[in-house]
Amino acid sequence: MNPLITATELHRESAGPRPPVLLDVRWQLTPAGPAGAAPFDGRAAYAAGHIPGAVYIDLDSELAGPPGRGGRHPLPDMDVFGVAMRRAGVSDGAPVVVYDGGQGWAAARAWWLLRWAGHPDVRVLDGGLAAWNGPLSTDVPPTAPGDFTPVPGSLPLLDADGAAALARSGLLLDARAAERYRGDVEPIDPVGGHIPGAVSAPTTENVSEGATTFLSRGELAARFKRLGAEDAREVGVYCGSGVSGAHEVLALAIAGIPAALYAGSWSQWSSDPTRPVATGSDPQ
Repeated sequence: MNPLITATELHRESAGPRPPVLLDVRWQLTPAGPAGAAPFDGRAAYAAGHIPGAVYIDLDSELAGPPGRGGRHPLPDMDVFGVAMRRAGVSDGAPVVVYDGGQGWAAARAWWLLRWAGHPDVRVLDGGLAAWNGPLSTDVPPTAPGDFTPVPGSLPLLDADGAAALARSGLLLDARAAERYRGDVEPIDPVGGHIPGAVSAPTTENVSEGATTFLSRGELAARFKRLGAEDAREVGVYCGSGVSGAHEVLALAIAGIPAALYAGSWSQWSSDPTRPVATGSDPQ
């Protein structure tokens, strides 16, 4: 199943006999605008205009647990996640489409969590809200409660030890910007660098230059082949806190390559002083 849906396909399916449940997951990692400006408010953006029928989902409180030993965006408590999904109308037998403002990271996080928790039919709107060519709504839609109950384990998940082992036995991709991988800068986490053995594979290279839509399946397959995925026994991904890494897992899925996510990612790894850190361009 293609994990992406185009705006044209979404228009058609929304008007059909089995419309998808639509989730708006707009979120940004950094404040929008100049220094000192208020952080991006996804709920306010939703209230100002969203795809008709969409329900807002908050990444920080419903798609992640409180920051701590598990990293900046650890996996959410499954009871909290399940309540949020059922409130939004998510049911086991109904398709789900998720979108964000266009970057794709937050939508991919929602896609990954739902798929990992056992939902069989979840897609991401390719290009997000920026690709939507229809009217927007300011109405909060009436939603019948869903019946989805999370059952984790449908997608592979790595912990820190598993990520360390996979970096040696398979292919572990680092989805952060190359300068963070090298350790040139580290604007968020306590230490710069990467997990020893990991290969730099910035998430930004999964999309068309200057756009928010994913590269084609063939282009993504060629990209990951160059990175060594074709010959690897297993593939894993990490990022800063498990959000942009989900985007890379989604890109790999488009290319037909299954991959595990290290959800704690660099925010968890770098907070543990016993974990080794590599710097520079060499995976080491």
